[in-house]
Amino acid sequence: MRFLFFPIFLSLVLISNLRASDLIRIKSGDGVEITADLYKIHPDTVPFIILFHQAGWSRGEYLETAPKLNALGYNCLAVDLRSGKSVNGVENFTFVNANKALKETKYIDAYQDIEASIAHVKKFLARGKVIILGSSYSSSLVLKYAGDNPKSVNAVVAFSPGEYFKPFGKPADFIQSSAVDIQCPSLILSARAERNSWWNIYEAINTANKSYYLPETSGNHGSRALWQKFTDHKGYWEALTDFLSRF
Repeated sequence: MRFLFFPIFLSLVLISNLRASDLIRIKSGDGVEITADLYKIHPDTVPFIILFHQAGWSRGEYLETAPKLNALGYNCLAVDLRSGKSVNGVENFTFVNANKALKETKYIDAYQDIEASIAHVKKFLARGKVIILGSSYSSSLVLKYAGDNPKSVNAVVAFSPGEYFKPFGKPADFIQSSAVDIQCPSLILSARAERNSWWNIYEAINTANKSYYLPETSGNHGSRALWQKFTDHKGYWEALTDFLSRF
């Protein structure tokens, strides 16, 4: 029954053409200014989803996705991480700010941006449950955050995670070693061929409240799998809405 509304909310969003309501700024741990699009159309007591993008991209990854999550009843924040550039015509201002400040912009350097964004949402924007969602390298970092801070968030969603950090001096099990301490409900989604990249991480998550989704098709990397232009996007949406429905 819970999936019957999916075509309805999709049509609703296309009709209403909801867009980001505000561009906000957050200070990262090292002083770099983080930019983020706030999609907040509900009271601050409803669940809040923080959205992080994949490598080389920006908060523009969620131009289509965040309004659909709004239509489902969630508030959202789409964050520019310093490791990224642009997508869908949206420039990553956090990357620009980090470069101006002569800060590193490798994958691992974005972890402090995730920490600061979550802290900001919990302090100023949300009084209900907080869910963190990542794409590619950021999906690995949200899993790490959920493990390193097991009481901090209520759920974690990871699109195409993996152990991406060995080139930056981290151990081969950098994410897996944190995943063992995840206590909140967790969902991993990816392209079909990517299963081996995250399976050890998934198995390390020591909670019964975990699940994963692989499409029957080849699928897509990262949260762009939710974009309507991909013919198999509905399967990803059904898995995501099923997971989110508990909140």
